[in-house]
Amino acid sequence: MSGHSKWSTIKRQKGLADAKRGALFTRIGNQIAIAARGGTDPDMNSALALAIEKAKAANMPMNNIDRAIARVADKSAAQLQEVLYEGYGPGGVGILVECATDNINRTYPEVRNAFNKKGGNIAEPGAVSFQFSRRGSIRVKATGDDAILTILDAGAIDAEENDGEIQVYTEPKELAKVRKAIEDADLTVIEAELTYVPKNTIEITDPVIAQKVENLMDALDELDDVVETHTNFDIADGVEL
Repeated sequence: MSGHSKWSTIKRQKGLADAKRGALFTRIGNQIAIAARGGTDPDMNSALALAIEKAKAANMPMNNIDRAIARVADKSAAQLQEVLYEGYGPGGVGILVECATDNINRTYPEVRNAFNKKGGNIAEPGAVSFQFSRRGSIRVKATGDDAILTILDAGAIDAEENDGEIQVYTEPKELAKVRKAIEDADLTVIEAELTYVPKNTIEITDPVIAQKVENLMDALDELDDVVETHTNFDIADGVEL
């Protein structure tokens, strides 16, 4: 299964830098508030548990986490909704943009303008998403065939070793169960989340196109209402940004 790429590594490194920005707390807070609509007890709501874990990994204060959860019961607070926008970037790459917003009339033009200004175009619902599969994603700090076999026995649908760790994919509803089984096998989970995995990838060999795509992805990630972005491109070996 596709999913791990040079771009994935670059994006992760960017995320570490972004963790220093207060905007990240707002973004994660929105994820927590949306997840909490399924129940405010993380022991009973795996989506909320994952969002809280992501917040803690970003050093988000517990007061912020508690306030985000409390928004579910606050009738005076602006109600968030999840929206998925789809589009194409330079080189024909497919892009999915997950947003959490209290005002679609603000969010949609912002996403559309980011696409337009950076050489892409927003698409109709379903035009891009069919190229992706919804999956649970788990990064495990482990290497070797024994670890991969253990992970597959835990219920994963795919696992591959990359850069000193193992990238694991699960069915969405099996994410929490597989993660617990991996941890019970004394393997270290670095990160676990729901994501969109491309069914096939487009390899970019032209550094100019690669830079244009990166500029578009950065522009989308900088929007306040954007929670996560997903794309189906990979950067060919030897192409530097």
